[in-house]
Amino acid sequence: MIEDRRRLQSQLGYQFNNESLLERALSHRSRGKNNNERLEFLGDAALDFIIGEALFHKLSEVDEGDLSRQRASLVKGATLAKLARELKLGDYLLLGTGELKSGGHRRDSILADALEAIIGAIYLDSDMETCKRCVLSWFATRLESVSSDADHRDAKTRLQEFLQARGRPLPEYTVVSVEGEQHCQLFTVNCQAEGIKQAVQAQASSRKEAEKSAAAQALKILQGEVNG
Repeated sequence: MIEDRRRLQSQLGYQFNNESLLERALSHRSRGKNNNERLEFLGDAALDFIIGEALFHKLSEVDEGDLSRQRASLVKGATLAKLARELKLGDYLLLGTGELKSGGHRRDSILADALEAIIGAIYLDSDMETCKRCVLSWFATRLESVSSDADHRDAKTRLQEFLQARGRPLPEYTVVSVEGEQHCQLFTVNCQAEGIKQAVQAQASSRKEAEKSAAAQALKILQGEVNG
């Protein structure tokens, strides 16, 4: 256990003075009262500020609306879950029996929440400057790829605008199936749009994300026809 914690702290690039904060940050609510929800709240606020400040300085010509969209893209749950996987956070999560059996260590929402909780724990264990250095090192590659002309509208919005610009009707989304238990569901969604011969299908852990994925595929097909 001690060796595992050392390995995790090496991956995080931060050595805790009070390791009980790290243990709490890794503890899902299914473990009981001493869980990471309060640390998650604090980490979420710190993350918003750190990424917001970084974007403010990087994108000096971008207005408030675009800055907000860029930040939302960087701190959304799916991005945090990917980052948590890169840090191998799932290997160290402390889960209750039910969550262990259902594969909670692989679930996006649990991984994202734990990462925010760790940010909160680092802040409490040190100070804002130290916390900022850690977060910016984790997000370095993603922040480097940000540009002022990047299109951060989601795929559903871009598909809708593409169709409207050509006088075509709006796309239709249909839930084909919902599988799994309520806390771990898999949604299958079809997207049908004029110009696509057969409905595009996508799957995700939420209806919203499945619709976005299907929209992205549909838009790619339609843009290919226009450019082809």
